Amino acid sequence: MMNRCHAALCCSFAAFSLTLFSLALPASSAEPHKLAVITYMQETCTFCPGGDTQIEDRAWRVPFVMGDDLIDRKRGFIGGFVHAAREYPDVQVIGINSPDGVYGGSSRSWESRESFEHFMSIITEDLKANMPVDGVYLALHGALAVRDIPRPEAEIARRIRQIVGPDTPIAGSFDLHGNEDEQFLQWANAAFVTKRYPHYDASLQGERSARFLYRSLKGLYNATTATRKPPIITASVLQWTGQSPSMDIMERARRWEAREPDAFVSVFYGFPWSDVPDVGATVHVMTNDDKALADAIADDMSEFIWRVREPFANGVFPMPEEAAKRTTEAMAKGAMPVVLGDYSDRPGDATWILKALIDEGVSNMMYAALRDERALAALSARKAKPGDPFDMSVGGFTGEQAGKPVRIKGTVNYFGEGWGYDEIAIIEFGDNNLLFLVPTYTQIRTLSPLRIEGLNPDDYDVFVVKSRVHFRRGFDETGYAKTIMVVDAPGDWFGTTRLDSLDYQHAPIDRLYPFQNGDNRN
Repeated sequence: MMNRCHAALCCSFAAFSLTLFSLALPASSAEPHKLAVITYMQETCTFCPGGDTQIEDRAWRVPFVMGDDLIDRKRGFIGGFVHAAREYPDVQVIGINSPDGVYGGSSRSWESRESFEHFMSIITEDLKANMPVDGVYLALHGALAVRDIPRPEAEIARRIRQIVGPDTPIAGSFDLHGNEDEQFLQWANAAFVTKRYPHYDASLQGERSARFLYRSLKGLYNATTATRKPPIITASVLQWTGQSPSMDIMERARRWEAREPDAFVSVFYGFPWSDVPDVGATVHVMTNDDKALADAIADDMSEFIWRVREPFANGVFPMPEEAAKRTTEAMAKGAMPVVLGDYSDRPGDATWILKALIDEGVSNMMYAALRDERALAALSARKAKPGDPFDMSVGGFTGEQAGKPVRIKGTVNYFGEGWGYDEIAIIEFGDNNLLFLVPTYTQIRTLSPLRIEGLNPDDYDVFVVKSRVHFRRGFDETGYAKTIMVVDAPGDWFGTTRLDSLDYQHAPIDRLYPFQNGDNRN
């Protein structure tokens, strides 16, 4: 009969061929190794209006995510982690009660200290109840911003370390938009960061985290790290890994990993809408007990990012009126569908491009989607139904950045549950145009959400989405759209590439390219 060690090798062989880990499994112990899974994610826009995120903003669906439900996820960081961890017959995955996602996503401002302490208590109490554990996996984002806690992810790792002790390996996975420095790795052993934007490789980073923990607890990997922070800050619209120099940066990281066995190279681009002290780019390198190699790779990556700083941190996009004119020109040439990414709108209610397209007389358009909870409340109050007339000013209510409300006269096409919300509306107006109204910022990534209530997006020529890069997943990198434009907005406020107009209180933007004075690499 095949022994347990041999079985582990057989069931893991295909996965090992896809990873840089080379693994020889010792015999399994009588008791399974317990790996705890925890998540606390948020991409925090501290400049966004609406007030701090409170407990109820994370409890809008459930008070918290039960541990068993957490590890039942099939995709993303956690799905990848669980998939890889369960390849080992001597591993038991334990889900730890964790906070749910925030209502409004990355349009929400600071996490309140009360909310952070509340959910950290839920995490730590459940972790203590499941002790002892042999390893901990933290599925994080990296751009969580909490009142009075400068580096929340490092603080999460610190509190977990206090519970599990100094010898239990801790690994974290992150979004490349995270703001991090060396402090997370003072408490955790490893960090694995997505290398693609859109983030196709989240599950891969979860898988790497699982294999790292397993090798570490078996004594086969001694994590040795190096961190560098090239002093560069970039708007997320410039970070698409389908174009240079962002593509080149991540390819350089992958090349190092391919050349050096057991080396892992992670690059954070940073999230500039979080006013935190560790904002901006970061390089983490991990090797298996080779500090000199870790330092050499980290130096090379940091220097390369600095060399390509000019195209990486600067970009110009058409304003709404120009984008509307280009849209009609593309339609006249038959270069459709046309997709417009309204990149700067974080709250979700900006009307700049909507007004410009209406003024230009654009037809056959899907605008998905405009945030207006007030309009939805009015529709709900009158028990709106398909076929009802619609005549209302929508959007443009969160301040100057949003423009002015735009009057839409048309017909209710649909009103009811959709996209995970209790109420959304689809308004038909103009010449075969559809306007989707939603209660909070909603980013459309693919065509799938638009196939609602019998609608076929293939019947439309123009799409407007509130997205910087993620929309490329469904509209660009599939070859669907013939014309793609990222659209700017007038004015100096959060969301645009004009970061120096923001009133940073904690982030050292005056020391970061392109807003610094002189060469501040040291």
